[in-house]
Amino acid sequence: MEQRAEILDSGEKYLVGARIIVSAPADQVFKVISNPHMHVKIDGSKMVRGEMIGPEKLTLNSVFFMKMKKGLPYVMKNKVVEYRENELLGWKPLARNTWRYELKQLADGSTEVTQWMDGRNAPKLLMDREITWAAKAIAKTLVNLKRIIESSS
Repeated sequence: MEQRAEILDSGEKYLVGARIIVSAPADQVFKVISNPHMHVKIDGSKMVRGEMIGPEKLTLNSVFFMKMKKGLPYVMKNKVVEYRENELLGWKPLARNTWRYELKQLADGSTEVTQWMDGRNAPKLLMDREITWAAKAIAKTLVNLKRIIESSS
């Protein structure tokens, strides 16, 4: 059976996201998302390419660089701006939008994982393009995340 993430309706044009349940504790999920070197493996946009430049574990104010490709290859600088161990991880690229993971530990030991692309404080011209593809890419990322974590358990 194919896994799917739920695309969320935030009610705000420049806030798009998706949610999935991962059958693993929040600390195990956080270990994967806070390792920027894993992003190429979980990315659902197919834009993240090659090795990351940055720490093995992201924390508040960490800076990391992603090799990307959308048409032409480029490198994107990111800074972690939101952080709570095993609960929240958010970073901003130069475009000033925030890519955010929110984790909620559930009573059965699984984790509700929500990812957002928050472009409310970013240039609207750029965000008008981003919102056309971001929710589907986030949903695919969450499916990849779930598959990788659950297959390693």
